[in-house]
Amino acid sequence: QVQLADSGGGLVHPGDSLRLSCAASGSAFPSYHMGWFRQAPEKEREFVATINWDGSVTDYADSVKGRFTIYRENAKNMVFLQMDSLKPEDTAVYFCAARYFSPSNYSHDYRIWGQGTQVTVSS
Repeated sequence: QVQLADSGGGLVHPGDSLRLSCAASGSAFPSYHMGWFRQAPEKEREFVATINWDGSVTDYADSVKGRFTIYRENAKNMVFLQMDSLKPEDTAVYFCAARYFSPSNYSHDYRIWGQGTQVTVSS
């Protein structure tokens, strides 16, 4: 089983870019499908993006499609979320998550989570 540590959040202005990183421990990382989720205050955790084990298949929430890019570097046990054209509504705590069997857009399908990193988009 892998352990995850996400980082890279911060305070940015609307229109700025930010790259989130998720570092995984363990040699089994390439076998895991990965997801990014986010949770704003007083809201449910929501799907942002997923990527399959080899990076060949990705999926995005409609709200971030065309602005966010998920990718992974299995040799480095890393997955990233490149966020461009950020909007105030992107403000949330972002979590990376790992799942073994198949990619999923549902947070309840994931058992392995990072600790979260805060992203705040404000003018």
